[in-house]
Amino acid sequence: MTTGASTPSSAARPPRSRLRTFLPLGIAAWLVLEIWLLTVVAGASSGLTVFLLLLAGIVLGAVVIKRAGRRAFQNLSQAVQQGTAPASGGGSGLMMLGGLLLMIPGLISDAVGLLLLIPPVQQALGRYAERTVERKLRKAAPGTLGDAFQQARIHRPDGKVVQGEVIRDEPGGDAPRGPRPPLTH
Repeated sequence: MTTGASTPSSAARPPRSRLRTFLPLGIAAWLVLEIWLLTVVAGASSGLTVFLLLLAGIVLGAVVIKRAGRRAFQNLSQAVQQGTAPASGGGSGLMMLGGLLLMIPGLISDAVGLLLLIPPVQQALGRYAERTVERKLRKAAPGTLGDAFQQARIHRPDGKVVQGEVIRDEPGGDAPRGPRPPLTH
C-alpha cells in the first residue's frame, strides 16, 4: 500500500563522505589483522601466553583509565575552586583513549594504546587535534553547530568568569513567578 508520496531517487541523496565509505573497510581490515597477529603469536608461543597478554592489557587499561579519570577530576575541581578554566593539555583524554585501546583485545590496539601513554606523543597529538578543530571552526558557516562552538569559546582576556542571570522584560511580567534556582559554578 502506498501513500502517494514518491520515494526520493538516488540522485537526490547527498554523496557519502569518504569517512562513511572507508571506515567500515578500515575496521574490518583492523579486525582481520588483529586476529591474524593473535594466531601468529599463539602459534609461536602458546595460547596461554596470548591469553595472559590479553588479560594484562585489560588490567593495565583499567588502571590507566581510572588514573586518567582521577587526574581529570582533580584538574576540574582545582579549576572550579580557583574560578579559572581547567588546564588544557593535561592529556587525560588521550590517556583514557590509550587505556581503552589497551582494554580492547588485540596486540595492535595494545601497541597503539601504549604509544598513546607516552607524554611527547600525547602532546604532539593534542596540538594536532587542537589545530584541526580550530581550522574547522574558522571555516564554520554562520548558523551551524561549528559557529555555536566558536561563539561559546569566546574568552575574557583575564580568564575570569562573569556570573549572571538572564531576566526577560515582558509585558505584565511584574508579578513574581516563584523562587529562581541558585547560580552555581
